[in-house]
Amino acid sequence: MLPRQSAPKKHSSDPQALLLKWARRSFVLLLLIGLGAWLDRIKDRWYVFNPAELNALSQAAIAASPNDTAGMIQHIVTNLTATYPATTVHINTDSSEWLLNNAGGAMGALYIIHASVTEYLLIFGTPLGTEGHSGVHPADDYFNILVGEEWAFAPGALEMERYTPGMVHHLPRGMVKQYKMHEGCWALEYARGWIPLMAPFGFADGLISTLDFLMLYKTAKITLREMGKNLWIGKI
Repeated sequence: MLPRQSAPKKHSSDPQALLLKWARRSFVLLLLIGLGAWLDRIKDRWYVFNPAELNALSQAAIAASPNDTAGMIQHIVTNLTATYPATTVHINTDSSEWLLNNAGGAMGALYIIHASVTEYLLIFGTPLGTEGHSGVHPADDYFNILVGEEWAFAPGALEMERYTPGMVHHLPRGMVKQYKMHEGCWALEYARGWIPLMAPFGFADGLISTLDFLMLYKTAKITLREMGKNLWIGKI
C-alpha cells in the first residue's frame, strides 16, 4: 500500500484579502505615527525643570563652593530637594551612585539626579579629560559647566566654541557636534525630550566595544528605578 501523500497547502492569492491585510497594517502604522506626533506636540506640559533656572542654580553652586566640586554637587541636590516637592518630582539624593559611561567615543562618570520619560538631570564629567561625538538625540541638551572647560564645534564651523564655569552649552534636538571636555571638567547636564529614545546612544559603546555589561546593568537598573518612582507619582 502506497503511503498517503498530504495535499499541497493552498496559498491565498485573493487580491481583495491581500489588499485588506495591507490596509489594516497601514491604518495601524498611520495611527501610531499620529499618536507619536500628538504626544510630541504636548510633551512640554510634562516638563518640571527650567533651563534658565538650572543655569542660575549652577552659577550659585559655583559661587557657594569655589574649587570644591563635591560641594557644588551637594548644593545643587540640596536646592533641588528643597525647591521641588517629593509629591511632584523624585530627586535621587544618593550621591554615591556614580557610574562609568561610554558614549560616542567619550568616557566619563555620571550621577543620575533625576530620570523620567521626558527629562533627565545628572552630573557628568571626568578628572582625566575626554572627547567624542555628541550623538543625535530626540531631546534638547543643556550642559552647565561647573568646573573646567568644554570645547565644541559643529560641521562647517572653522572656530571652536568654548564653555567655561557658569556657561551653558545648548545642543538643540537633532543637532550634532564634536565636543571635548578638558582635564577636570564637570557639568550639570539637563535633557528634555523623549529620554528612553536616547538609550541606544548611551548603551551602544558598552554593548559592542567596552563589553562592560555589569556597568550597563547598573545604569539601566538605576535609570529604570528613577523613571518608575517618577511615574508612580504622576511625573511623565
